[in-house]
Amino acid sequence: MTPSEITNTPDIDSTHARALYRKITWRLIPYLFLLYIVAYVDRVNVGFAAMDMKRQLGFSDTVYGTGAGIFFLGYALFDMPSNLVLQRVGTRLWIARIMITWGLIASCMSFIHSAGSFYALRFLLGVGEAGFVPGMLLYLTYWFPSHERARAVAWFMTATSLAGVVGGPLSSALLKLDGLWGLHGWQWLFIAEGIPTILLGVSVLFILKDGPEQADWLTAEERHWLTNELELDRARYGATKHHAFTDAFRLPAVWMLAFVYVSIQIGVYIVNLWMPLMLDSLSSNAGHDASMIARYSTLPYLLAAAFTVFIGWSSDRSNERSGHLAGCMALAAAGFAWAAMAGSVSIALCAFCLAAMGLWSTMGPFWALMTRTVAGTAAAAGVALITTLGGFGGFLGPYITGRLREATHSFSNGLYAVSVLALIAALVSIATRGLKQQQTQS
Repeated sequence: MTPSEITNTPDIDSTHARALYRKITWRLIPYLFLLYIVAYVDRVNVGFAAMDMKRQLGFSDTVYGTGAGIFFLGYALFDMPSNLVLQRVGTRLWIARIMITWGLIASCMSFIHSAGSFYALRFLLGVGEAGFVPGMLLYLTYWFPSHERARAVAWFMTATSLAGVVGGPLSSALLKLDGLWGLHGWQWLFIAEGIPTILLGVSVLFILKDGPEQADWLTAEERHWLTNELELDRARYGATKHHAFTDAFRLPAVWMLAFVYVSIQIGVYIVNLWMPLMLDSLSSNAGHDASMIARYSTLPYLLAAAFTVFIGWSSDRSNERSGHLAGCMALAAAGFAWAAMAGSVSIALCAFCLAAMGLWSTMGPFWALMTRTVAGTAAAAGVALITTLGGFGGFLGPYITGRLREATHSFSNGLYAVSVLALIAALVSIATRGLKQQQTQS
């Protein structure tokens, strides 16, 4: 559809348009934000449980790294099929199914007793959660045109950083329940953090709508105007030219963005799953106070949340994506290189703050850039393709870090490697600008 083909659009001035987007934001984002927080806590709480689990179950660094990372294999293998089912059956039903399933599996993590059970439950957790993130990102494209999307995505994605802010103190408190009713602290952590996911999954059935057309909290005029505005936006940026499922696989820009996203995910899950152990290794009383390390780990996530919102605002204000994305990846590269040289907890914590700020703040400009490229079924395929490949990155980062740690007795080599990867991703981000301009003109 071209702009000239979109007719009978009701006249809403810029003031009313801004008010409408604020209305949509306040109606959707806080709830989606809450859903993503519990998703992320269930995904990465193993990082907080790791110190006690490793000691009590006798897990090596390789066993922990493999189990932490194998989540992403299950996630990656089932991500695209899940996202395509979501588009067929609707957001409300499928997201509810996803959340209830993974909440049950997350609670069952308390039954881990061997390396095999650790691997199996982490893999099943990934299978259960598959489709959630791409489904949510696709869902945002149903409500926000591209010039409003970076801020919406940034607010939504701050959940991944604030999950660390919430998860750190919460995990610290739950770990102190060690011995209550004969359970270890890490077992209480998995049980208590899995149950809210199940309850929120049930709530999705009553709260979410599958699109503006079904939103009874919008007026008929608002629904009509928003639907046409979204169509105009897709036509304006050429997304409607790339609408079929297979189009997502033919665009060089999609594959370049996939490389950037894999790099982001490798870095993100090194921070999420290994930072507590890295800080513990530098502590003077290493291995003795998991709750203290969990509290330290809150700071990078808090700073990352604030910086994510700022970058999303800046990216939307300038309507520029590639440069913002490249700058964030360069900041992450600097943070990882500094962490590799750190000789104390305080220096390592500062370095991880930079890395986290760079990595998490990519989300607004990255997804605004991606969802401006394709539409329709191609959008579902493209988002799922990228998150699927990102899942393999989420596996490789923790796994390779564990192997290198055992082989070299140091985290430095892994941190230097991810620093170089982030720098390459920054250069690729800049290169996508030219490809996107060519695509729009074609």
